[in-house]
Amino acid sequence: MKLNVDLGDKSYPIYIENNILDRASDYIAKVFSGRRVMIISDDNVYPLFGERLKRSLSGSFDCHELVLPHGESTKAFKTLPVVYLALLNARLTRSDLIIALGGGVIGDLAGFAAATYLRGVNLVQIPTSLLAQVDSSVGGKVAVDLPQGKNLAGAFYQPALVLIDPLVLDTLDERFINDGMGEVIKYGCIRDAGLFHTLETHSSFADLKEELPAIISSCVDIKRNVVEHDQFDTGERMLLNFGHTLAHTIEQYHNYRRESHGEAVAIGMYQITKLSEEQCLTAPGNAGRILELLKQYRLPYECGIPLRELTEVIELDKKNLNGRLNIVLLREIGNSYVHPTTIDFFKRNLRTI
Repeated sequence: MKLNVDLGDKSYPIYIENNILDRASDYIAKVFSGRRVMIISDDNVYPLFGERLKRSLSGSFDCHELVLPHGESTKAFKTLPVVYLALLNARLTRSDLIIALGGGVIGDLAGFAAATYLRGVNLVQIPTSLLAQVDSSVGGKVAVDLPQGKNLAGAFYQPALVLIDPLVLDTLDERFINDGMGEVIKYGCIRDAGLFHTLETHSSFADLKEELPAIISSCVDIKRNVVEHDQFDTGERMLLNFGHTLAHTIEQYHNYRRESHGEAVAIGMYQITKLSEEQCLTAPGNAGRILELLKQYRLPYECGIPLRELTEVIELDKKNLNGRLNIVLLREIGNSYVHPTTIDFFKRNLRTI
């Protein structure tokens, strides 16, 4: 299955195929004519897929690898010198290639390194988590975290190619599957009531297995369409942030050690929809449908944090411009919109969420 992100001279293909990892060299050769490749991965993913990827590439490319510790703490600004030094030691030039092999952390970190090393080198994304496959590997948002918040140092840097192999998800622990389902549910909420209904009519991720490539494709296609209309996140693309205004603050509250990103998004989607229903900005009953679906896919819907403790971090959010905060709300499932407001949206009911 092939999709194409149409961004003029920054356009790129996305391939979704079982076992595509074994044919990665063929696809990469279509978009990259250089010789030297640096694979950036982590110590969970590389032992599973790194050598397999290198075997595919070894006949055509000079391969190097950098294996980093797994986890959100790796996606920190302080990790960048480690990455840059590895690129320098491998003698990567602007005509060479970085491959991000991993989940969202590696995709964001390697992407930001690709955007900034020598003012930009070629990038290929090979996402190995459900969350990265349906969301973060597509669209060109790359970033690292600062101590003050998530993704506060970043860039828009499109890859040359995205390769998605649904079969690699078989190696994921249940929590990481659930994590990705948070983003899948998000796409149903913002743009695809049919996808949301499909999720409602299945009992678990395992029950969705046969439909998984189509579900991944549906999510990617929504993101592709949104990115084509708004590459730099100034309008329609903000819809992809549904649930994220709260999610990022929830993740940071426990220093990224408790809720995963998808779990925090799940909480954020439900809680912000509950708030917007109370303010008559969302039709009644939608928060309840989200709640039931989160329970069905074993995702959290509350975190036990007082809203007053989250509002200070929300005020630092990238979407808070000149005292105005753009948040994403639902009119109903499948129909989302950007609502300009202020921090008072969250302060009207300072309960524990």
